[in-house]
Amino acid sequence: MKLLAYRSGDATRCGVLVEGDFVVDVTGLLGLEVPLRDVQDLLELPDRPLDRLRDAIATGLGKSQSRRPIADVKLGPPVMQPPTVRDFAAFEEHITQQFTRGEDGTIDGFGYLDMEVWNRLPVFYFSNPLMIAGHDQDVVHPAATRNMDYECEIGVVIAKEGKDVLEADADEYIAGFTIFNDWSFRDLQVDEMGGTLGPVKGKDAATSIGPWIVTPDEFGDAYRDGVLSLRAQVRVNGETWTDRNTWNMVHTFGAMIERASQDSRVVPGDVIGSGTIGMGTTMEAARLGRPARWLRPGDVVEMEIEGIGVLRNRVVEPTRLRDAVRYVAPFELPMASPMSADQIAAVDARVRNPATV
Repeated sequence: MKLLAYRSGDATRCGVLVEGDFVVDVTGLLGLEVPLRDVQDLLELPDRPLDRLRDAIATGLGKSQSRRPIADVKLGPPVMQPPTVRDFAAFEEHITQQFTRGEDGTIDGFGYLDMEVWNRLPVFYFSNPLMIAGHDQDVVHPAATRNMDYECEIGVVIAKEGKDVLEADADEYIAGFTIFNDWSFRDLQVDEMGGTLGPVKGKDAATSIGPWIVTPDEFGDAYRDGVLSLRAQVRVNGETWTDRNTWNMVHTFGAMIERASQDSRVVPGDVIGSGTIGMGTTMEAARLGRPARWLRPGDVVEMEIEGIGVLRNRVVEPTRLRDAVRYVAPFELPMASPMSADQIAAVDARVRNPATV
């Protein structure tokens, strides 16, 4: 199933795609009296709500309900305000910037990373659940930044409450997968992390998720042993800057859920980001010879992940002048320079999905 939230008059409603191109109101499908606002509302229902919805569609109720073509529907984020947003870092190519991090753990511009810790632990930070955008919604270019970037990730949406969930049991806590754009503001991020905290303001102004949540059964063999193997692309103004496969995650989604819930809780509607895929930022795209640059107002960023869909956002002008902002980074980061052709070929060979060779 593909689960979504869409505008209906002055309100938002939880919907499901049927027959590929039609949206049906989940409230009507389940015969509920109180309207469901988004997918989180659905997941918070008792008595296995996803199974109940799947049964309703299978028995033909989707055909008897009022349907709207997806082309006529304005989507919102499938979860409008997640209880929490945790973002992990599962891809070595990204965390090492094309495997160029030195043996001492340092890398130009982004400081120190203990690779032993990163390999041993699924590390994460909390992002801002109050600044969530959906498909075709504008994202404001923060006035404080000169270095706006995208980060292409897969998001997991939690289906039910759990505590101390084990990796072996994690699949039953997954409602589905979505596209996750962890918009990043690199000058703010680098400046703030010099104070040994962060990257809070470097990630605070926006996260995009959508266009919908796809349940795990839709992926077949592409989802195996806690890892998705999907082609992921990013286009800026129609030009492809990112093109990778997600097969080579170091930490599985199950490991992320175990770490997130250890001595803690996960609840319906929580969103977990996989971390950025290799080549999944403007800086990495530039290093790999793509014509990438920092994002600016007017840019249209499209993320397409096989089996999920396309998440599109337009970057728009800041809501105030930079001169009016008190806390800005005292520097501007340069865009990364391209690697040599031999270096690019070596990186491509290292990350190529063996299933496609």
